[in-house]
Amino acid sequence: MNSILNKSIAKGKSYQEYRIFTAKLSQDGQSSGENPTPDYVNYTKLNESRMHRLDKTLELVDDVKLYLENLPKEYIWLILAESWCGDAAQILPVINKMAEVSNKIDLKIALRDENEDLMNLFLTDGSKSIPKLIIINKETGSVIGNFGPRPAPAKQLLLDYKAAHGVVDEAAKIELQKWYLADKGVAIQREIVALH
Repeated sequence: MNSILNKSIAKGKSYQEYRIFTAKLSQDGQSSGENPTPDYVNYTKLNESRMHRLDKTLELVDDVKLYLENLPKEYIWLILAESWCGDAAQILPVINKMAEVSNKIDLKIALRDENEDLMNLFLTDGSKSIPKLIIINKETGSVIGNFGPRPAPAKQLLLDYKAAHGVVDEAAKIELQKWYLADKGVAIQREIVALH
């Protein structure tokens, strides 16, 4: 697994590089991924504006910030994502804000479709769901935990919706985005800190 991790880390982008990459895709009417569809292009544009807004408005919870400022060990936070993923657009800005407050977190973002061997090690119920954050002890190279593709309350929202309606449709996605807006990244922060 270490060789797979190291290969993906080496290919990974910083958050700033990823933001430049997604902004260019959006501007050029493109999307990341193996087979970008017109829907993926539209999602990339929408996600670019979401990330831009979150980068400006998102705040960390005080106790999370304090915890991250005093991490005892160094970590690599490796995220698998794609520009079209709505959950990634909501979650990556939160993870970036968390990494920014600590000099002990090295954040890297790798594209799922370019890192299939790594994605296959971190499936969610057999699917290649993203984003997926993999937390690695920098000194030992061992994986200490992973998070994703979304926080527990958001997962439950979709499970409940599917149970009631038999499908996860556009209305469900709208409800999910409303949940993210109301939560302001708090559930994400708490669940990631709990992994350390």
